[in-house]
Amino acid sequence: MTERKSKMLPLSELTLLDRFLFDAAMEDKDFHKSVLQIILGKEITFLTKNETEKELRVSPLLRSIRMDVYAMDEDGIIYNSEMQKQLKYDLPKRSRYYQGMLDSSLLEPGSIRFNLLNDSYIIIITPYDVFGLGKYRYTFRARCDEELSCILPDGAVRIFLNTRGKNREEVGDELAWFLEYAEKTDEKTVRKSGSEVLRRIHEHICKLKASEEMGVRYMQAWEEKVKEREEGREEGLKVGISRTKRVLKLAAEGKKKEEIAEMCGITVEEVAEILE
Repeated sequence: MTERKSKMLPLSELTLLDRFLFDAAMEDKDFHKSVLQIILGKEITFLTKNETEKELRVSPLLRSIRMDVYAMDEDGIIYNSEMQKQLKYDLPKRSRYYQGMLDSSLLEPGSIRFNLLNDSYIIIITPYDVFGLGKYRYTFRARCDEELSCILPDGAVRIFLNTRGKNREEVGDELAWFLEYAEKTDEKTVRKSGSEVLRRIHEHICKLKASEEMGVRYMQAWEEKVKEREEGREEGLKVGISRTKRVLKLAAEGKKKEEIAEMCGITVEEVAEILE
């Protein structure tokens, strides 16, 4: 536990790519609104809801989701913003699952008017290029294969942002500078950008990093994460020991590897490893 604590980055060294700082900053409605306006390139009306770590679950039997930042503006448009620092290959299908879970929460039970579904944006920011085309921004709407100009008017938009894009002339300076700032989160990037909006964003980040209360929250969040990891390892070890005992018991009873694999819910290869 002590060794892992020593590897914790100081709050002052976090960037917006770190989920804790991203969530903490986006709790502020004005900060959140500024970020959305940069990303979407349009004026955002006042945010009436603004939540971080919002959990959605439609059934105890189905996988829930925990959204980094959830907001709704006064026009009823939903915004779900996600920061994904670690390389993940499942983001396109993860965004599909998030869209489904989000939509399922927007209508009252028994509602028959599907046009009441809110328009929504799912925004995922990464320090890598999910699609490998060198873009800062990839915007997806459902489109007709037979007529590409025909966009399905279902109100659902998914946006993937890459902090290391190369098409600055296409997206404009402000978004490109913001994405560079998200990765570096430093004064130098703000000065180079010359953006007043980015200056206000940076001032808010500096206040958070200097806040004693935020420092305590960061320490508590880190300790909770370490505790969850330790509990997960202990649980995994218990499951592994229990499974090993069962495999050995079945083998001693003369069961074949294929039978053991089926009874224990593992592969034949895993059975062979345990027996060896």
